Parts: sequence; C-alpha cells; structure tokens
Amino acid sequence: MRLKDKVFIITGATSGMGKAIALLFAQEGANLIVNGRNTKKGNELLTEINSLTESTIFLPGDVGNVAINQQLVNQAIAKFGKLDGIVANAGVLGLGSITEIAIEEWHSTLNTNINSFFYLCKYAIPHIQKSEGVVIANASIAAFRSFPNHPAYCASKAALVALVKQAALDYGPEIRINAICPGPVETPLIWDSAQAFDNPEQAVENAGKSTPLKRLGTPMDVARLALFLASDEAAWMTGSAVTIDGGTMTSC
Repeated sequence: MRLKDKVFIITGATSGMGKAIALLFAQEGANLIVNGRNTKKGNELLTEINSLTESTIFLPGDVGNVAINQQLVNQAIAKFGKLDGIVANAGVLGLGSITEIAIEEWHSTLNTNINSFFYLCKYAIPHIQKSEGVVIANASIAAFRSFPNHPAYCASKAALVALVKQAALDYGPEIRINAICPGPVETPLIWDSAQAFDNPEQAVENAGKSTPLKRLGTPMDVARLALFLASDEAAWMTGSAVTIDGGTMTSC
C-alpha cells in the first residue's frame, strides 16, 4: 500500500475525478477527509469507501467558503493528529463569454477554482510541513489553451497552475506541490462544458475522437496520476503541471 496510514483531504470528492481519487487513495491505505457540496452523494461515497476502510470523514460544504477549509484541516488534526497531504479537486465552469457572464458568476468561479486552493493551503500547509507531505491541485489543459465561452474557467485554471509553481518554490524542500492538468475526461463536468457548443453531444464525441488515443479519459486515469504524485515514487517532482489528456495538447 503506497499511502498506508497517510492522512489526506480531498475536495470535490463526491463525483468524477475526485471520487475516483478518493476510492483509489482508500484502497492504498490512506485515511481521508472528503468534501463535496452534495450530502447525498457524500454519504454514498462513504458507503463505498467504508468497504475499504472505516477511517473516512465526510464534511459537506462549499470550499469557496473560507470556514469550510479551516474545518477540513481541523477535522484532520482532531481525528488523526496529522495531515500528510491535500488533493484540491473542487472546480466549476462558469460558462459565458466576458460580455455574457454575470459578474457574480465570474467571482464565484474564481472563488471555487483558485481562491479555495489558497484557503486550503493557507490552513493545511503548516501541518503538511511537519509531515513533509504533498499538495496536489487538479487544474486543466484549460490553463494553457482557450475554449469557447470559458473565460472564467480558463483564467482560474491558469492562475491555479501559477500558484502551484509559486507554492512549490516557497515550501520546498519540506513539501512537494504539483498540478494535474486533465484533458477531456468522461465526467459530468464535460457534459456541462459541452453546453457552450451548438451540439453538445457531438462536441463530447469529437473531444474523444480528436485525441491521438481516440478516446475520452476516465476518472481512474486521472486518479492513478494523483496516486503517483502523492506517493514516494514522485519524490523528485515539485512545481510540475502534468498534462494527462490523451495527447490533446500535441495538436496545439
């Protein structure tokens, strides 16, 4: 087990990539504090994880709220006495061009996608330093390229990658801090994203077919990368933005 007795906070864990990461980390022996906004899905996740380990806490709430991030860290320390790492996975789209998107939606998207990472790191890093642990942010290839009507999403993911690199510089060698940058992955979010196109179903199909590997990614594809970055196998990696996109960026 690569994460035996390690303690991780995983945000946005109730569906898609976050859920796959939580289940894989549990299989690898980690103790988890998982978060999401949907309590029903959170309880369903606990039921699945409890078949692997009974050392998991679900804390519902919006990580755009500073207090939720404080509570996640406090729960980890109160329950397990330490914190070995975080996987900041929560994210939203905020669709609409610059002239179309509501100002409130713009701020909400940046709050979830970039500010929440800052909030969680602010409270978690002092504890992770003691464990010489890891920080992982789930960004996107949208940090490096544009998509129609995704300005808030692209801007927030680019900022997230920049903040990961800055944090890696400031907190090495005690902590390794890396970003995952997925391409088109079969999750509910890709179908939400496709609403920015005239034919959403065709857009999703094309996203898979246009990759050199001719398919969409799966949440487990991304979870395996997160596990690698969380493990000692990635001991000389920090400040990296690792693309996992079936080769999508090769054509950019």
